[in-house]
Amino acid sequence: MFWTSYLLAVLAIVLAWPVPILLSRASWPARSPFTAMLLWQAIALAGGLSMIGAMLVYGLEPIGDNLISGLRGLADMVLFNAPTTALGFWHLFALSAAALLTAHLVFTLLLTYYKIERQRRRHRELLALLAAPSIDAARTVVISHDSPVAYCLPGGARSVTVLSDGLMAALEPAELRAVLSHENAHLNQRHHLLLWAFAAWRQALPWLPTTRLAQEAVNSLIEMLADDVALKSESKATLIKAIAIVASGPTGSMTAGMAGSMAAAAIPSAHPGLALDGLEAPTGAVSGSARTTISRVSRLLSPEPQLSAAARGMVLAGCALLLAVPTALLIVPGLLG
Repeated sequence: MFWTSYLLAVLAIVLAWPVPILLSRASWPARSPFTAMLLWQAIALAGGLSMIGAMLVYGLEPIGDNLISGLRGLADMVLFNAPTTALGFWHLFALSAAALLTAHLVFTLLLTYYKIERQRRRHRELLALLAAPSIDAARTVVISHDSPVAYCLPGGARSVTVLSDGLMAALEPAELRAVLSHENAHLNQRHHLLLWAFAAWRQALPWLPTTRLAQEAVNSLIEMLADDVALKSESKATLIKAIAIVASGPTGSMTAGMAGSMAAAAIPSAHPGLALDGLEAPTGAVSGSARTTISRVSRLLSPEPQLSAAARGMVLAGCALLLAVPTALLIVPGLLG
């Protein structure tokens, strides 16, 4: 149990600091954004599991040879008033920290979802008053504003893409199709669920470098994934021009707000500090949007070959290994015992 907790703690530290820093500086994710997205998710899940698991295993060490027997011993203490003298101060502290961290993560995830849904509901109510259905595309509404604005509002069957008439006037038909294809890709691929999870993770652990780097990387990767969908039907030149026009709006690229923000450009009464999913924008959010736009355009102007199948397979194997190692450290000793 001691060595298990030690190994889990080391893995948690590695996944919380050097690994996300190295990945955020790597250039290959732009060559295979889907593979990179899976890797970021694996790092987040494995890091959280290792962090909680290390504290849990250390806390249970005096009352069990493995996690399962330790949990049984803890259950006897809680439910059947078994003696607790075997647990020292630091063991109790570790168990309490594991329970509190787990509760904090779950609560933050649910609270973030509540904020998102409340913001989207208000947004839909405003769009019902201020927007008109588009005659050019299904599930698309148009707001009256001179600035170029494009974003999408997820909501299952109620999902819509929102455009401004200023944008529609500035775009050629092919460019408009590229924008719509890009926004529909966000909706069809459920990118708002990824944004929700990583936004909640950052809200829960803002001091952890992984959370900031992961959220920024995911924001950029989903835009690249949506661009790849748009490229299936439109040319690179068309998409680049469309990105430039949308990015010239007052909030940068409003596609960054695809999860349901109420942008001041889209609805004048909205608060300009609102960002993804109704959460307040962190410091540097605007510059982050600009960096995403620059990286998207650079990727289109100077395309690099996609990662080879062997390289993608290695990354996917690494994802599986990241999830398997902490799980095995926690569960396998108990099964063998």
